[in-house]
This record gives sequence, structure tokens and C-alpha cells, in this order.
Amino acid sequence: MSDRHDVRTTCPRDCYDACGALVRVEDGRVVHVRGDPDHPVSRGKLCRKCTLAYNGVFLDPTARLADPLVRRGPKGAGQFDAVSWEEALEVVASRLGAIAADDGARIIYSHYTGSFSLLSYFFPMRLMRRLGATEVAPDTICNDAGHTALTYVYGTSLDGFDPRSAEHARCILVWGANPSASAPHQHEEWLPSAPGSVVVVDPVRTPTAEQADLHLQPFPGSDAALAFGLLHVLARDGLVDERFLASHAIGGAELLDRAEPCDPAWTMAQTGVPADAVERAAHLYGAGPSLLWIGQGLQRQQNGGNVVRSVATLPAVTGNVGRLGAGFLYLNGFGNRGIDEDYLSGTAAYPDVPDPISHMGLPAHLEDPGRAQALVCWNVNPVASCPEQGRLRRALEREDLFTVVLDLFATDTADLADVVLPAASWLEFDDLVVPYFHRALAAQVKATEPLGQALPNSEIFRRLAAALGLPDPPLLEPDEEIIARTLEGTGTGLDFAELASHGTVWTPSEAPAVQFGDGHYPTASGRIELVSEAAEADGHGRLPRPEADERPAAGRLRLLSPASPWALNSSFSNDERVARRSGALTLSLTAADAATFELRDGALARVTSSAGSLVVPVEITDALPVGVGLIPKGGWPKLREDRSNVNALTTSEASDMGASTAVHGLEVTVTPVG
Repeated sequence: MSDRHDVRTTCPRDCYDACGALVRVEDGRVVHVRGDPDHPVSRGKLCRKCTLAYNGVFLDPTARLADPLVRRGPKGAGQFDAVSWEEALEVVASRLGAIAADDGARIIYSHYTGSFSLLSYFFPMRLMRRLGATEVAPDTICNDAGHTALTYVYGTSLDGFDPRSAEHARCILVWGANPSASAPHQHEEWLPSAPGSVVVVDPVRTPTAEQADLHLQPFPGSDAALAFGLLHVLARDGLVDERFLASHAIGGAELLDRAEPCDPAWTMAQTGVPADAVERAAHLYGAGPSLLWIGQGLQRQQNGGNVVRSVATLPAVTGNVGRLGAGFLYLNGFGNRGIDEDYLSGTAAYPDVPDPISHMGLPAHLEDPGRAQALVCWNVNPVASCPEQGRLRRALEREDLFTVVLDLFATDTADLADVVLPAASWLEFDDLVVPYFHRALAAQVKATEPLGQALPNSEIFRRLAAALGLPDPPLLEPDEEIIARTLEGTGTGLDFAELASHGTVWTPSEAPAVQFGDGHYPTASGRIELVSEAAEADGHGRLPRPEADERPAAGRLRLLSPASPWALNSSFSNDERVARRSGALTLSLTAADAATFELRDGALARVTSSAGSLVVPVEITDALPVGVGLIPKGGWPKLREDRSNVNALTTSEASDMGASTAVHGLEVTVTPVG
């Protein structure tokens, strides 16, 4: 008789949803992965991208890396020999040990959220910090401008509203987020079930924007001007909470003085948003209680920090902070679940490390043998996801750059490695998942044994530490002890087995948390700093600025590269069904722009930036403003004939704050091909 059972677990992808899953296992083999019907978010349904990939390429043993590999051919050719773990780790330990003995800072490590369970993400950092290696700051490829801006205003970007409080909100303002692609269950369930009005601000008419009660469609780069236009209407029409500002904020009067000239007519001229829509949005939001969801895509532009700082003033000015059904959310960080990141990452054990570098400077850094002699990657595919793709690839082709990649699959980055170490999938080890939208805590539960010789990231780095002759207890600590200690700090009173039986638990477990409910803000003043001496000292001014970027010159487009509805960054791109649903990489633009560039629907166009060029078919759409083009991010370059994706075009120009990505500020030229 066969052994058939279901394992309750949690999806660890870089996604707002953190869905509960049921994994059907027969005789030790995963048969299928479905949504957990008892999970409060997934409600029995995984998103379409995970449904395809988890039941496709993730279950295909021929697609997985099953053995350690050592390069035998030229870099980039993907020619490797399978070896034992002992041989692979000896090679890695010999090279890294020699570099660390001379200058550990020349070991560069890049990691991200390809898997965002805690041990998979954090544990390898312990060894890297012990070696004195240089981290590529993860959030510089995503959201550091917003983190910096919100910290100036509120002292934190990581303590957001509790989404369960939506039932008490009269309005939800979604600014610069596209839940239909990046948070499917919030698009399908959370927003439609909320009783209040939904207002979406997005230059693209996304499915979420289409189903909203009001969609404001500003030209990219004009969001700060739009925020000040809303502030003007709020002040003009008596929707400013003067009592709240007096008790909890500094700089309210200065801010509103700056907004005084920004009337609806000025705002329309700056943003393209009709004056009556500006007024309606201000009235809906200002009536409160209201929630503000600040999307991470919003700040991926040259002035992204100023944009987020401007938008972040709205909750304070209207008193939409510190009460049920009010607040803002950028991310809910690990700290408000009692997770000790310093312990998990080894920061407490090894505090003295080199300053991190930005992804925006990664190609230049890796080009320089004086600064980079080795690169170690896990949970990340930088050749697909980083800017200046061509330049980065050339840097990785350096024969003297020793590169180690941990992955499930033979990605573009793995092809350029000297040693590839096979990582276990999320179905093959126990871990913890801490959602960054909902205030919850979840178990990732092992459903089956790792494929072949694959191992969890944590075990790979324990073995590497041993091969390096490093007996430090933090480097060898077993997963079970780390999980137990981490759970003790959460205040749930649950051990891992108990958490696994629930799948996901709310924290707090009863009523929704109220953001800043105690009236304390972790700024220097203890108040909301609408004027900020810290920002001024860093060169950003006391106040945010009511400005919009200049529109592209004639013959140019502002190019957006948002998330695809079928892939998660570059993950899932190697799944055949995902590839079929995604279709060809295209340039979307308006009919007016197509006519300007003498293009028709389906014609090939060459898109060119200062970093490179890309030839793609044209797709005419009415979902964009004139002057704006769109090519989705993601996709493995190696799966395209020209071995590139949109990051062949993106540059290393950084945002104004946080040395973060500015990909949505890219300007390109477009010419017909043939």
C-alpha cells in the first residue's frame, strides 16, 4: 500500500502574499502543490505563476541541479564536471581561504529573495561576515530609496499597517503598486472585500487600476508633484488634522506653505492627472480613516526618495496614523514579529565588516581585480536581474574572478561560475516564513528529501565553514536550534511542530495591530518629521520638493520595466508553461507613439539606451500615457536568442536616496528594424 499524505507549508517567494500550500506526497515523492483552503490569504488557491512552476519545473528532476559542479570549460559555456561535495568544498575553501587571509573584503557576496525563508536567506551571511567579505546590499536592487525616505519621516519603513484593519478603512490608496502582478491575492481578495473606496495611482492602467473606484494616471516621475497637489486640496478644503499635527509632528506648517501654490490646475499641468480627479482623490483619502499602500516600484526612479518622502506626508497631515483603519505600509519587517535579524545573519557575532556596495556599482566593482577576487551568490541571479547586463556579464567572464553560485537551476549566473553548488528547493527543508504584507508568522515544512546531492543553503555553508577549518559555534549551529531560538523571540509560544500544524498564525493573534498606536515614532525628535534635519544633513533638504521630472525629448520614451504577471523577477522563467503564457518579450507603447516611430503592431523595434540595445516586437496599448514605453522585467537571458532581457537597457544610475535602482527613470530611443 502506498503512503499518501498532505504536508501543510508556506510559499517563501518574494511576494506580498506568503500563501499557504498543501503538498501531496506519495511514497516520498511530491505529486502536486495546491493552495491551502484553510489559509487566510490563499484560501485554497495559489497564484497562477506558482501553480505552474511548482507543479512544473520544480518537480522536474531533469531541470534541477543535483550534484556539485566544477567548471571545466570557458566561463559562460556552462561546461562543468559533477564532483563530490568534498571535492567541491575543497576547491571553494582553498580559494576563499586564500583571499580572506590577504583581504576578505575582496570576496563579494550577492544574495536576494529568490527564496525568502529566514535560514535560506540569512544563515550564509554568518560565514561571509566571518571572512570579512563585502555584501552587495540586497535592497539596492529593489527598494532602498523608499526605506531611506520613510526613515527620515517616521523613523522606520518596516512597521506598516495591519492589513486586517482594512475593514475599518473608508479609503485605501494604493500608490505605485500593482497587486495584480505582485500581490495576486490582495488584488483578488483583499482589495475587493474592503468596504471603503479604492484609489490607485499608477502610470499604467493595470488590472488593479481598472477595478479601482478611482485611477489617477500620472506621467512617470511626477508623483511628488501629485502628492503636493493632494496636500493643497486637503489644506484648502479643511481636511488637515491640525490637532494631530500639533501633537505628533513637526514641520506641518512649513510643509503646507510649500503646498500652497500646488493647486489642481498646476498639478494637472505637472502630472497629466485631471484637476477634478486630484480633488476627488484628496477628498476620499482625507475623509479617513484611510490606508496608504506605498509600492516599491514607486521609488525606482532618480528622484524616488523625494517621491516617497512627499507621498509619506499624507497620513500625517490627515491624521491617518495611530488609529484603526489608518496608516501606511511599505513593508512589514521582521522586527514587528520579534525576529532577531542580527542573530540570524551573524551581525551580532561578527559586527566588523566592510561597508556594503550597491547593485548599481556591482559591474564596476567586479571589473576591478583590486576590489573583487571572488563572488559568492545565493538566492539570486544577477545576470538576469542587475542593470548594465552586458557590462556585468563581461566582468563575470574574468578568468581571475572566482565565482561560486548556489541554485536549484542552471541560470545565466550559474553558467558563469567556477563552482556551482546544488541547493534544496523550498519543498525539501524546514524553515520559517515572515510575510512582509500581513503581520503573520508561518512554517515552511519539509515535504520530501532533497534531489540528488542538493542541500539547504544553511547546510552548504556549515560544511563550507568546516572545510575552511572554522569551528565557530555560529557557523555550525543546526537549523533546529536556530528555528527554536527564533520562535522563542516571537512571543507566539509555539514550537516548530505546533506552528507547522497551524501553517500560519497572526501576530498579534487577536485584534489587528494599530500602527504607531503608542504615539511613539523612532525619529530623533520622537515625532513625525515632516521637516527633517537628518535629510537636510544628507543633502536632501528640510522638506520634500513639489517637482516633476522633465518629459522625454522628442524621439525618446520613458521606459518602465515592471513585474510580469507570469514570473517573479527572473524566477520561473525556465518553466515551459510559464514561458508559453508569458509569450515573447515586447515593447508596449501607445498608438500615437507607434505612429511617431513609424511602427505598427507586431513590428520589430530596436530599443536603445546608453547601456545597450534590445530588439523586440511592438505591442500597441491604450494602458499607458503617450511618451511612455513598457518592457516587463524578468526572464532568463540565455533563453532568448540574443541572450538578453530588459536589463540590457537599464543603467547603473542610482536614485537620490539609498544608492538604489532607478530603472523606471530610464529614457530610450526606438527605431524600426527592417
